[in-house]
Formats: sequence, C-alpha cells, structure tokens
Amino acid sequence: MDNEREIMTVAQVAEYLQISEVTTYKLVQDGRIPGFKIGRHWRVRKEDLREHIAKLAHGEHL
Repeated sequence: MDNEREIMTVAQVAEYLQISEVTTYKLVQDGRIPGFKIGRHWRVRKEDLREHIAKLAHGEHL
C-alpha cells in the first residue's frame, strides 16, 4: 500500500482534480463527488473518488 492519504480534504480533492475549492465543495455538497461530513468538515475517501472518476470515464452519469 502506498503512503497516500486515504481520506482527503476538499482542498486536497480540488488539487487532485485540478479544479477550484469552491467548485469541489459544491460538487461534494450536491453529492456529485462522494463525500461525508465529520462535524462541519467534508472529507472524501480517495478510493471512492477513484471509483467515481472511473465511472465518469466510462460514460456513467451520476
């Protein structure tokens, strides 16, 4: 297993996807990127994000 973080912040997801933090936050909040809240803060599992990207790459609309 690599040493990448399993759980990512909105800022880390934005950097990973090369989009703005504001856009990333909206996508997570709207359920278009799989995420969960810990208190008031959104987090995204890297594996969930990879699976989501793979589905989008194969033309699935989520």
